[in-house]
Amino acid sequence: MKFIAGLLLSSLFVQVCYSQETETDTAKLLEPVIIRAFEQNRSAALSTATVRVLAVNSDKFHNNTSLVSAFNTVAGVRMEERSPGSYRINIRGSSLRSPFGVRNVKVYYNGIPVTDPGGNTYFNQFALNNFHSIEINKGTASSLYGAGTGGLILVNSIEKSKPGFDLYYNTGSFSLHNLLGTVRFGNDDLSSRVSYAHNETDGYRVQTQMRRDNFSWVTQARLNQKHSLTASLLFTDMYYQTPGALTAAEFAADPKRARPAGGGFPSAVNAKAAIFQKNLLAGFTSRYQIDSFFSNTTTLYGAFAQIKNSAIRNFERRNEPHFGGRTVFTYKRKIEQLEWQFVAGSEFQQGYFNTMVSNNRNGQPDTMQTNDDVSNRNLGVFLQADLIVREKLSISIGAGVNSSSVSFARLNRYPVLTQKRTYRNELAPRIAVLRRFENGFSARATVAKGYSPPTVAEILPSTGVISTDLEAEQGWNYELMFRQELLGRKLSIELTGFYFRLNDALVQRRDLSGADFFVNAGNVNQKGAEMTVQYVHIARRLSRLDYYLLRADYTYNHFRYGSFVKGVDNFSGRMVPSVPTGTLSVSADVMMKAGFYLNANYYAATKIFLNDANTAFAGAYHLLGGRIGWKKTSKKWRPGIFAGADNLLDENYSLGNDINAAGNRFFNAAPGRNWFAGLSLGRN
Repeated sequence: MKFIAGLLLSSLFVQVCYSQETETDTAKLLEPVIIRAFEQNRSAALSTATVRVLAVNSDKFHNNTSLVSAFNTVAGVRMEERSPGSYRINIRGSSLRSPFGVRNVKVYYNGIPVTDPGGNTYFNQFALNNFHSIEINKGTASSLYGAGTGGLILVNSIEKSKPGFDLYYNTGSFSLHNLLGTVRFGNDDLSSRVSYAHNETDGYRVQTQMRRDNFSWVTQARLNQKHSLTASLLFTDMYYQTPGALTAAEFAADPKRARPAGGGFPSAVNAKAAIFQKNLLAGFTSRYQIDSFFSNTTTLYGAFAQIKNSAIRNFERRNEPHFGGRTVFTYKRKIEQLEWQFVAGSEFQQGYFNTMVSNNRNGQPDTMQTNDDVSNRNLGVFLQADLIVREKLSISIGAGVNSSSVSFARLNRYPVLTQKRTYRNELAPRIAVLRRFENGFSARATVAKGYSPPTVAEILPSTGVISTDLEAEQGWNYELMFRQELLGRKLSIELTGFYFRLNDALVQRRDLSGADFFVNAGNVNQKGAEMTVQYVHIARRLSRLDYYLLRADYTYNHFRYGSFVKGVDNFSGRMVPSVPTGTLSVSADVMMKAGFYLNANYYAATKIFLNDANTAFAGAYHLLGGRIGWKKTSKKWRPGIFAGADNLLDENYSLGNDINAAGNRFFNAAPGRNWFAGLSLGRN
């Protein structure tokens, strides 16, 4: 707690000398936030979703490489960076089944599905300037978005801004180099946004180099008063090394080392363990106002991922083309103080994947082990009705019916071995009611069912054993929220409690080589509470201070296995691994009209159990970071300079632990104290 006190005192002390925003931007602090999830497109005050919107501003995101610090300011959300370029996102325990990557969370980019039909999301394909805002929805969203019990992330790169450009460059510890560039051009009828990003670092540990080149293009065309088109293109070419996990003794002796040789397997260095990844996503969205009440939004897309994974046990090559679409019809009416909306739609995805696994000879593919063609398909239809009465009562009732199928053909065997599994007619209802009272108080209750079939990476894991016997996990989520706004909405306090009973929960295992495989774990009882307190102070007109914002987010998790027996092992009642019991995030933004600013943050997490038996854990840790800078804001030019640091307390901790790892190889060391500095230039 002494760190929290120190942070708050320091942020108040420096409030006389920092800022970067114009008066227009300052006024936006108290403007209503628009929520797009569940097709609501209304202010957060009237939304029935449990959501947090991150307004992505490159001036506030530390070293301009990672979103980890930003995501971890959200109660109930935890982002982990196992090594540079390798991320996991945990929304209320959703990463239990993610050895790496993002699973069990549905992600969209400008309305285009980023989550492939196999259930995997390559979130690392994004660079910071691909984001204008990120909408994080907690709790199951299966009623409108299909598979996934963890939540929903809506990424938006579209912004209303004048033609111009923005450039950012920064360097820092571990040979960090980042370059971000964005150009905007066009007019109200036809506008485009083109961005490029280059990120590279040698990393904190041995065998953690990373390089990423990212290109994006978004264009908007207003065809007439009723019809508009948006086209999006995203391409990423990246390479990142994978150091492997350490035992507790290895982690304590030298956290920077890569996994050594052992158990008949080479070291991560000798295996040249790394991932070569290319992603292409392209799609367009048509928005058509049929008449005064009816409208339609339709998105069509195609995507391709090429992955080469040089691991200590094998060399994997994956080609993953997929395509699909989503269409939503909306009927909306408003009569005096009564507003209602009906939504009906469908989403379809089809993938044709191929996975080849070979022996690994010094980082090159050798003798083939398996060659699998994988066909996967998702189809969902949904309905939803919303009612708003006097802007005091919001009711949302919806349901989706979803089916998915996956088939495998093992081509390296003759006759060819084929297997298929279908998960069909999964009904996912959702009911949410929001009531606004006098004096800024509101309450919301939500009941929703979620389901999530095993992903392709879980049915065909690193072991190469096809597991079509895995069941889809499903469960009911019950949630209650209270919110109080005070001092003219400058102070807000929000408290949320939830209970999610997950049946047939999918849990990861790892063998001695580090290969993952999965089992169904009976049921999991997930109880939790999330609290957010935020205060915004906007200075008087003649003050040198522009504003400061203080925010604290606390998460409490009580996640336990219900009935979970595997062979002779009984894990019933044990704490669910990978999820800390508590986390606390405290952040402060202080802005001055002269152009100086400070962003500071503190983050703490309790110990985390690393296996189902609860016999191993990663210790608690405290992180302190910040950024100071100056940016001149004028009608045309915006030069800036900044510097900062992460992990100022130089904690030795593990982030992105390997869960249920054989040989007790759990730990992936995170960077110690590190620094960065950079320059920026913008023009409207």
